[in-house]
Amino acid sequence: MDTFLQQLINGLTLGCVYAVVALGYTMVYGIIQLINFAHGEVVMIGAMVAFSVITALAGSAVPPLIIVLLGVLAAIPACALVGYTVERIAYRPLRNAPRLAPLITAIGISIILQHLSLLIWGRNFISFPQIFPTQTYHFTDSANSATITNVQIVIMLLSMAMMAGLLLLVYKTRIGIAMRATSQNPQVAGLMGININRVISFTFVVGAALGAMAGVMVGSYYGIAHYQMGFLLGLKAFSAAVLGGIGNLAGAVLGGILIGLIEAFGAGYMGDVTNVCFLNQWLPGFSGLCEANANGSLFGSNYKDVYAFIVLILVLVFRPSGLLGERVGDRA
Repeated sequence: MDTFLQQLINGLTLGCVYAVVALGYTMVYGIIQLINFAHGEVVMIGAMVAFSVITALAGSAVPPLIIVLLGVLAAIPACALVGYTVERIAYRPLRNAPRLAPLITAIGISIILQHLSLLIWGRNFISFPQIFPTQTYHFTDSANSATITNVQIVIMLLSMAMMAGLLLLVYKTRIGIAMRATSQNPQVAGLMGININRVISFTFVVGAALGAMAGVMVGSYYGIAHYQMGFLLGLKAFSAAVLGGIGNLAGAVLGGILIGLIEAFGAGYMGDVTNVCFLNQWLPGFSGLCEANANGSLFGSNYKDVYAFIVLILVLVFRPSGLLGERVGDRA
């Protein structure tokens, strides 16, 4: 039970981050039917910019809370500018091109942003300075115990606030109505007086801003940032969007949380489940491995990145549209 509660906390923390990043993917796809594979690199740029500002101000007379806020306030406009520029220069000219062209362009933009970050910040890992001391809270009773840190609490609360804010933006504002109209049918939306280009650019900017916040949260959680950190994170978030139903905001949230939980529980339990001596009770063929390495496991926590993709493949085989269904506009 100790492992279950602890991995539940870890999984929810990771899942909230994946959900925020997945929202960026699903928003862009819902508007223009494009998978923005450069979104993971936008998240990375957000972490790098915030770390640079925080590192420069660490140790000064500026209060720690102000330092973190300045780092976040620097990361959000930087990522928003990157998102707008990418949409304006790389994606807009290819909006009516065959689907393969913008897909290849998205991969190319991802590589370009990676190498630009390499030139600016170098290939070494950037360590997050300890602005705030990490506080650990223990939950203990007669049967089980678990711990949660103040960083995990802040990540989950901020993620839920951003997800709720995005839902209010999409469903309760005029620009949100314009976004949903563009998603359904951009030609008809344009005839109704909606500036399609402005709506699409705004969607990229909002997705990039969410990515900036996710980058800061990931960097704060792991304590490091790297120019390649967005690649795997982006793949997992994209998998979360597909798992929940690409183009569906609620599906992106659900998929992100499920991916985080699957990864955490896989890391916590798969080593025990695949222990060769445990398997020998059911499959005698493992007896030789058990004698050679009594504590060995076929799969352990080092395979945690694999579990989520295995589940994704199974879901796509049996439900290709995702758990909550893909939302596709009525396009001519």
